[in-house]
Amino acid sequence: MNGLSLSELCGLFCCPPFPSRIAAKLAFLPPEPSYRLIPDESGAKFTLELNERAEWQYTDREKENIEVFCTRTNRGNRIACMYVRCTNNNRFTILFSHGNAVDLGQMSSFYVGLGSRINCNIFSYDYSGYGGSSGKPSEKNLYADIEASWHCLRNRYGISPENIILYGQSIGTVPTVDLASKYEVGAVILHSPLMSGMRVAFPNTRRTWFFDAFPSIDKVPQVQSPVLVIHGTEDEVIDFSHGLAIYDKCPKAVEPLWVEGAGHNDVELYNQYLDRLKQFVSVELVN
Repeated sequence: MNGLSLSELCGLFCCPPFPSRIAAKLAFLPPEPSYRLIPDESGAKFTLELNERAEWQYTDREKENIEVFCTRTNRGNRIACMYVRCTNNNRFTILFSHGNAVDLGQMSSFYVGLGSRINCNIFSYDYSGYGGSSGKPSEKNLYADIEASWHCLRNRYGISPENIILYGQSIGTVPTVDLASKYEVGAVILHSPLMSGMRVAFPNTRRTWFFDAFPSIDKVPQVQSPVLVIHGTEDEVIDFSHGLAIYDKCPKAVEPLWVEGAGHNDVELYNQYLDRLKQFVSVELVN
């Protein structure tokens, strides 16, 4: 999330912008693409080509377990999708909405490692305007992007809702909460969630204004699936108070993971992160 200049702060109060303007200013930082999707002669199948920005950590053999393709959203954008087959005996597939300033290529090694360690396959997608996806990032496009991904996971791979775990990280918690408020799924994981855009920009905000963006705090009470909230106590981008508030509003929240001393981008480096995910997926959701 970016900071705002004094003139922009004044503009917010004197002439409130549309939610899409807040969203674009606060949230979206598409990186230089770290991959290409190369179509075959028919144009129906694609090969994943990673560049040096992806920092791929595995061999070509692991890359063969990654399927890539494109789909259309109901807003007309063509979004890139990635399905990572990490295991053959899994019950759950994770629909992963990644954080800001990364794309599928940069996340690919993480997906392989995470899925193999918690025994889940992982489906992910790039937001409109990110990586190989067309269009521009916006709040409405976020919701359309995950909706299209959801239908791909359901129809292309035939995975039942009760076997899908929605995982959102940072800005990815916004579409995750929106989708989870509409569909009951196996579980939801909210990693460094935000209450709303205004509450990030102006920490003293106590209500949701009509021009606010990303109002997850108002949607999360509608989520009827088990929710695991993860947040670093020293998060310098989305304050820890956001995770606490989201947790308090979840009707079916499980024991959260508050990572003492962790910031916004290093929660995964703490041992308790992987331990908590294993416990949640392999024990709590199975019993």
